[in-house]
Amino acid sequence: MLYHFLFPLAEYHTIFNVFQYITFRTIYAALTALVLSFVIGPYLIKKLKVMQVEEVIRKDGPPNHITKEGTPTMGGTMILVCVLVAVFLWGNFGNQYVWLLVFVTLGMGGIGFIDDYRKVMLKHPDGLGVAPKFIYQILIALVAAVVLYVSDFDTVVTVPFFKGVKIDMGIMYIPFAALVIAGASNAVNLTDGLDGLAIGPMTVAAATFTLLAYLAGHVKIADYLQIMFVPGAGELAIFAGAMVGASLGFLWFNTYPAQVFMGDIGALALGGGLGTLAVITKNEILLVIVGGIFVVEALSVIFQVTSFKFRGKRVFAMAPIHHHFELKGWPEPRIIVRFWIIAIILSLVAISTLKLR
Repeated sequence: MLYHFLFPLAEYHTIFNVFQYITFRTIYAALTALVLSFVIGPYLIKKLKVMQVEEVIRKDGPPNHITKEGTPTMGGTMILVCVLVAVFLWGNFGNQYVWLLVFVTLGMGGIGFIDDYRKVMLKHPDGLGVAPKFIYQILIALVAAVVLYVSDFDTVVTVPFFKGVKIDMGIMYIPFAALVIAGASNAVNLTDGLDGLAIGPMTVAAATFTLLAYLAGHVKIADYLQIMFVPGAGELAIFAGAMVGASLGFLWFNTYPAQVFMGDIGALALGGGLGTLAVITKNEILLVIVGGIFVVEALSVIFQVTSFKFRGKRVFAMAPIHHHFELKGWPEPRIIVRFWIIAIILSLVAISTLKLR
């Protein structure tokens, strides 16, 4: 909104020229989301307590989690509000990719809201259920993928570390992109099991994609780094920056011991947004590195379920893998901080691929 109202005033005073710069708007989108989080966070937590929107702890989970019973949940509402307000203020809504990212983030958040509502308010332990929830995620992701495909979006997929390897998937890019988006949404959701565990790596991943979006949308830098240039992708740096600010703001309240949990409404939305950023900036495979923590968490569940089904044996003491370390005696803060450190390392490795080609 500010971009559309204030940038045209540049013809009257040069000070308004700053609104044309993506870097300027990205910084203030992040700060807007962060400050807004601090403002509405305490009110939201209080409201959730009054409404008794409280976390229901799984009986088959780690025994020490019983102390978390009653902690307000669905705090991801704050993340969504802060991101969308910041993007509304600082983004360029003449950019189709911004609208697509808003659609996916809100859509995934809507699925998460229904799932949370059924679990917390209607007391259905399984919420929407695994299969229906995944089907809805796939449908939203497919809509986004089809929109990209029919708008002549490049269906080439690049491979990190190899500048000459480019795979044109053609129409098969639609299911591929949909799986990237839905997979990222689920992976972040599976990671959200300890205080601050998911939001820390999410902040790091969003910061990384803030940089990647800016580079992919800058024709000269993209050419110099020999990465794919995506016209208009630079505007997504503002969305990613807003995600960084909102995530940091949420972490303020979600850090151990958590005052509020994000719930599926936050985890599914953030994961879907991250996956969409990866698709539009042509970093679909690089997302595996950037979001390595989320990938490992998801794989641990897949390996655990598959092994128990076909071998009758478990690979881990409990899945997702952060519960495995809990049952091995690691204190919760140690698991959380070490996962954050790994997320930072993976982010640096991902950024290094820009030159290691």
